[in-house]
Amino acid sequence: MQKRDELYRGKAKTVFLTDEADKLVLYFRNDTSAFDGEKIEQLERKGEVNNKFNHFIMQKLEAAGIKTQVESLLSDTECVVKKLNMIPVECVVRNIAAGSMVRRLGVEEGLVLDPPTFEFFLKNDALHDPMVNDYHITAFGWATQEQIDEMKRLTFAVNDVLKPLFEKGGMLLVDYKLEFGLCNGELILGDEFTPDGCRLWDKETRKKLDKDRFRQGLGSVVESYIEVAKRIGLDL
Repeated sequence: MQKRDELYRGKAKTVFLTDEADKLVLYFRNDTSAFDGEKIEQLERKGEVNNKFNHFIMQKLEAAGIKTQVESLLSDTECVVKKLNMIPVECVVRNIAAGSMVRRLGVEEGLVLDPPTFEFFLKNDALHDPMVNDYHITAFGWATQEQIDEMKRLTFAVNDVLKPLFEKGGMLLVDYKLEFGLCNGELILGDEFTPDGCRLWDKETRKKLDKDRFRQGLGSVVESYIEVAKRIGLDL
């Protein structure tokens, strides 16, 4: 398989075409952004860490019967993935109140949510990723009701797999976002699962080990990502 032209450049990843029509290459860059791209920095080794972290997590999900886009590692910073027709919404599960939920609803950060909550957000930086619901998604033709139901089911299934994995490493999976796409009509987990797209706290101290360290200027961003990786059995 040969990597070809650049297809799409996101805030932290670049997508390349290949000589196989149904395969793409994801290149994880060292770019780190927050606040819809208003804050951007280069962090050494971040691309490598996130690429390997994502592959490790996707393997865990595949082993649990959740189909993912990721096929194999290509290099330290690249992986081969299935080409998907992406659905333009993010699926968010929150186990503990943090981030935008705290700002929107005025609840205390750290409040345990029982049961965990589910939210949809439209992927649109210009609109600051507004929250949407099932009615918006079907009315605008972004997905069918059947696909919506399956996205919810799979997002909670991911919670069932990863929450105990991180807990075993002494961490709380606070929240996370997922994206899905279609491959030959089948709904498949796409994009990535890294500390860029989830919140992880130390179980005892509540120390933040995720991208909030970058958002809030706490420092040691990549070092914290590596710590998370080691706690769940990935040696970087």
